[in-house]
Amino acid sequence: MTYKTILLHVDNRPRRAERLALAFTLAERFQAHVVGLFALEAARIPSYALAETGQLVIEIERKRRVEDARAAEAQFRQAERRAHTSSEWRLSTDDATAALQLSARYADLVIAGQPEPDEPLDRAFAGELVLGAGRPVLFVPYAGHFADAGKRVMIAWNASREATRAVTDALPILARADSVEVVAFEPGGDHGEIAGADLAHFLARHGVKATAAHDVAPGIEIGERILSRAADIDADLIVMGAYGRSRVRELVLGGATKGILDAMTVPVLMAH
Repeated sequence: MTYKTILLHVDNRPRRAERLALAFTLAERFQAHVVGLFALEAARIPSYALAETGQLVIEIERKRRVEDARAAEAQFRQAERRAHTSSEWRLSTDDATAALQLSARYADLVIAGQPEPDEPLDRAFAGELVLGAGRPVLFVPYAGHFADAGKRVMIAWNASREATRAVTDALPILARADSVEVVAFEPGGDHGEIAGADLAHFLARHGVKATAAHDVAPGIEIGERILSRAADIDADLIVMGAYGRSRVRELVLGGATKGILDAMTVPVLMAH
């Protein structure tokens, strides 16, 4: 198994450059094809503005999107010229969530940005994407530099269906990593003396050299523990399942997925 098509979400945010760099780095690593898809969420135009000068506001928004798309394509082409892999540029006028979910059907990996702070619609977009893409989504933080992520990987393991999917989807990266640590965070059931050992053995049969550990810290949120452990071992990528319980429940009560999307410090590959 490998990645042969990488779908990159390109938007009008300054941090898209970091996603571009990581996408082309991974594409060169796997000899994959990069599809850069420019798509924005629907414009949030107040109803009073539409009522007063609706057509003018719509035209201004259309022109802004055209300008944003041109600037984004120029940046993509610049990265494309430096890369040693194939790529293509696509432009969608559809809502970003729908456009990414559809294009993900024809990709092995999706790369998107971490939700911006204080932007609830960004978080909603990230949640809908990982739930509906049917592919692993690699979220890149809005702060920091990660052009060569995937060398030191931490797997946040809880033996769930979602975590299993994430690990399987991440096998191409895991097989090429310099180090992989499986850290069990409260897995259910009987997993032996070392909770992540069975997964480490499974990975070994796929040519992945992984160590296993168990993280216990009652009273501390799982998301905080995952990020703390990743920092302790200097991981440059986290692999984990997303929304093991209902998304509504996570949004209301909190959970690992929400915590990581809010505060990730390294890229995170999620699957549902």
